[in-house]
Amino acid sequence: MEEPKEVMTESAGENTAPAMSPEAPAAEAEVSLVEQLEALRKELEQVRAQAQEYLEGWQRERAAFANYRKRVEAERAQFAAEATALFIRKLLPILDDFERALRTLPDNLRHLTWVEGVALIYRKLQLALESEGVRPIEVKPGDPFDPMLHEAVLYEPAEGFEDGQIVEELQRGYKLGDRVLRPTLVKVARKAEPGSEPSAAEGG
Repeated sequence: MEEPKEVMTESAGENTAPAMSPEAPAAEAEVSLVEQLEALRKELEQVRAQAQEYLEGWQRERAAFANYRKRVEAERAQFAAEATALFIRKLLPILDDFERALRTLPDNLRHLTWVEGVALIYRKLQLALESEGVRPIEVKPGDPFDPMLHEAVLYEPAEGFEDGQIVEELQRGYKLGDRVLRPTLVKVARKAEPGSEPSAAEGG
């Protein structure tokens, strides 16, 4: 009768995988989530920085364009004003001719129809210039000479006038708004000196 074979048994602790703590997978998942959040945060900061850069660039370009448009509009307005002023200056001698003709017209001709027609044309020209902002420079005897508004073409002693006062308007001046289109030509009083003669203004 065979003897029962001895069965060799391994100890309970040999060749068995170590037991894992249930908290380990959770800890690893938490670390992984933190890393993902940190990566997303950095990416968000980069996107925000890039968006801010784009915004600032757009704002700079918008401001530059606004300045450019204002500059172009200002240049256009200045060009239009210069063109208007140049054209009106060319009309002023015609206005002078009308005034001289009507001022020297004999009284016995003033009632004639053609004279009235000329006066009407003169008045229409005046109204057209006034509609563009043209106004005569008001001058009267005794006003002080102002080099910004007047041009002295003759200096002479004048009774009843102080030195530097306007004695007479020789040619009417005009302004376009606040801008002088043509200064008024005037005769200016000068204190008399022994042996002096009336003199024309230098450079007038």
